[in-house]
Amino acid sequence: MVKRAGGALLLSIVIDPRSPRSVSSQLHGALRELILSGSFAVGERLPASRTLARELSLSRTTVIEAFDRLTAEGLIESRVGAGAFVSRTLDTERPRAPPREAAAAVPMATPQLSRTMTQAVSRFGDRSRLPTEARAFTTALPAFEAFPVAQWARLSARHWRTPRHQVMGYGEPGGQAALRQAIALHLRANRGISCDAQQIFIVGGAQHAFHLVGSMLLNPGDKVWFENPGAIGARNSLIAAGADLVPVPVDEHGLRVAEGLRLAPTFRLAFVTPSHQQPLGMVMSLQRRFELLQAAAQAGAWIIEDDYDGEFSFGGPPLPTLKSVDATGLVIHVGTFSKSLFPSLRLGYLLAPPALVQPLDAIMSRLMHGVPTHTQAVVADFIGEGHFAAHIRRMRRLYAERHEALCSAAAAQLGEALEVERSSSGLHTVGWLRAGHDEAAVVSAAAQRQVTVSPIARYAIAPRAAGDRQGLVLGFGGVTAGEIERGVGVLAQVLGRRRPS
Repeated sequence: MVKRAGGALLLSIVIDPRSPRSVSSQLHGALRELILSGSFAVGERLPASRTLARELSLSRTTVIEAFDRLTAEGLIESRVGAGAFVSRTLDTERPRAPPREAAAAVPMATPQLSRTMTQAVSRFGDRSRLPTEARAFTTALPAFEAFPVAQWARLSARHWRTPRHQVMGYGEPGGQAALRQAIALHLRANRGISCDAQQIFIVGGAQHAFHLVGSMLLNPGDKVWFENPGAIGARNSLIAAGADLVPVPVDEHGLRVAEGLRLAPTFRLAFVTPSHQQPLGMVMSLQRRFELLQAAAQAGAWIIEDDYDGEFSFGGPPLPTLKSVDATGLVIHVGTFSKSLFPSLRLGYLLAPPALVQPLDAIMSRLMHGVPTHTQAVVADFIGEGHFAAHIRRMRRLYAERHEALCSAAAAQLGEALEVERSSSGLHTVGWLRAGHDEAAVVSAAAQRQVTVSPIARYAIAPRAAGDRQGLVLGFGGVTAGEIERGVGVLAQVLGRRRPS
């Protein structure tokens, strides 16, 4: 929309009554852009508020409110009896863009990244943006619609009423005491881990924990056993910390420790997902757990246990953690609230073995200021008042239903074309493709029909054995049973089991 008012051309001021932004905010933003872009020159008079209100079909009060905000920002000056003018301070404060010809003549310098970061951003190519909206069969997303938002909002509002320094100041680097105590109590009661609050360190999500551990314990080039296929986020975080990842294959019992010893007997760190292997879903057997602990003790190595969705065991009680059977003091247990609550919290925790408590205290107190105190306070109360435990129980039932919906629909519509593995926990499972189907081709064809599946190859850091089956990772946690059934129908079309409707 182009409007003429007071002799000045107002370019493309569009007010959308359906926008969540107020009309005054929309007008303020449009005028601000015109001023900063130079469409209104320094010292130029803006249209009178009455004229602007009439031309844009707005109330004069709305226009005056926008003018007042521009005045407070120092972008316009009001002169009694004369009107509003673009502030002359912009003539000196606003950076001047060079002429296009001059800018084109100056070559752009290529930034010189460190060798470690160059490897981290280039070794595995582009990682697509994590999803924000679930559809069949997006992984890593919980059931947003089932989250108790009202309870969360009540707890959040309560903490905004506390003294301002408590929610607006710098927090404890290692985390708020109440949250550390709540997590330690939860781990003792529900995950079988003997620990105290001083061993818990609050971090900005699991990937922050992985990078922190890698930066603390690894020298560039140190060998790190890593499940192949394995967790993408952890892989990238450890590479960025200088790790030389050793791809160790997995089988139905979990990480093949004997193969790890053959490939790199002098390793410094091992990364595992024992409760629900990412992405294949198997549970590490007790024998393999003891083998891994023994190998780490002999090598003087540490172990990161990523318990990313261990809360959601719907085939029985929660599966035991590796940390719960650790007598070596070498297991670093990492948990996240991205799946148990929601991803945008960016909140996780690291349970340090006793030998690492003092070093972590020193590192975090000197180099970090902690995650937002308000978020920590809300989560502490959410756990302490029993909402977290109740939410986990509800989600286990819901995910069990969605898992069953996926298995039932796959059995009815896909036959042998895609053999969906039954799982006992988590928010995803694996579907094995019949020989002759190509992972990448199926993924591409499904995406064209608005269905998201991930190839197992995406999680591999080295080519898998020639005889290994191809398959797809299928997330079911964030979508309803109806959406799951429709998604299976699309896969049936892609795999030639059913003609398009």
